Amino acid sequence: MTVKLHWFLPTNGDSRADLSLGNAVGAAGSRVQGDSGDRSPDIGYIGQIARSAEQLGFDAALTPTSSWCEDGWVMGAALSQVTERFRFLIAFRPGLTSPTLAAHMAATFQRVSGGRLLLNVVTGGDDSEQRRFGDHLSKEERYQRCGEFLHIVRELWSGESVTFRGRHYSIDEARIIPAERWPELYFGGSSPAALEVAAAEADVYLTWGEPPAAVAEKLRRVGEIAAAGGRELRYGIRLHVISRDTAEEAWAQADKLLAGLSEEQIARSQQIQRASGSEGQRRMTALHDGRTDSLEISPNLWAGVGLVRGGAGTALVGSHEQVADRIAEYHEIGIDEFILSGYPHLEEAYQVGEGVMPVLRRRGLMPDPVSDLTPLEV
Repeated sequence: MTVKLHWFLPTNGDSRADLSLGNAVGAAGSRVQGDSGDRSPDIGYIGQIARSAEQLGFDAALTPTSSWCEDGWVMGAALSQVTERFRFLIAFRPGLTSPTLAAHMAATFQRVSGGRLLLNVVTGGDDSEQRRFGDHLSKEERYQRCGEFLHIVRELWSGESVTFRGRHYSIDEARIIPAERWPELYFGGSSPAALEVAAAEADVYLTWGEPPAAVAEKLRRVGEIAAAGGRELRYGIRLHVISRDTAEEAWAQADKLLAGLSEEQIARSQQIQRASGSEGQRRMTALHDGRTDSLEISPNLWAGVGLVRGGAGTALVGSHEQVADRIAEYHEIGIDEFILSGYPHLEEAYQVGEGVMPVLRRRGLMPDPVSDLTPLEV
């Protein structure tokens, strides 16, 4: 089986140096301001990234969710009109809207985009961010609600009338206008409750970029739970990337990004991260523990981003050949989909598209780009 490479749309802004962009942990998020010298997340710039990623051969792009980002549904629907084949992995929080409305929105998105929606279900691991949206459930309650939500959505996608009675939802004779093709559900999380929901409802289980042995163990656990329920999952990983013609160039760029972080900024970010109730965030923070002297935690896997960015905090760093080696290594343990990003996202998409992808194609890990010219199945 070949791998799929996806990209990332920085809908809270982009930068050559600010690694904190994309953080959604804690009460103080991060967003580009118009006079900062960085790149605001206007439709023109984000559209430029999406069109470039499509032309380079990326399959889809993740749009994040937080109160500091532009809304992923709206941004993705707009960008579907200026792209042709590119798919949009929309991150959304199931507790912030009704399951019937979410299923209805997905059906509409599929019709206006030609079937190019994917959904990244984010239960919500940060209490302060959830309260900002009026959600005061505990972490365990959020996962219970998420399970009910996804069950209802899948039932609605079957085209049948749905009546449901649960702890969090009471639905009477719900129906939606069916789409010809329903989006696949991507789901991440490291806690036992997250693994249970993922095993029961997800199509693709996502993990953040931990060393391969830790990722393999996580895949084994969620796979066993899924198999016990008669299901089989696919697997994806979320990573940043710094890929260059030579390893020396790549590590020089990583060192440059690290040099731009102050001790005060790191300490403040680490305090916020450690207060998070997310098990995935705990695992990310433990990879570096706030230290800057031992950040290559596995060959070509750098934990520097996580010093100031909550959420995905590791990057593949190396030559194009080395980055391809690491992708192949993760693929060998079961990862088929790679959601990548880099600072800034426009230029780094070209580093991967023109540097790493040709290596993967030569090794038979990605299809020849000619196959991208076939019509989209709808």
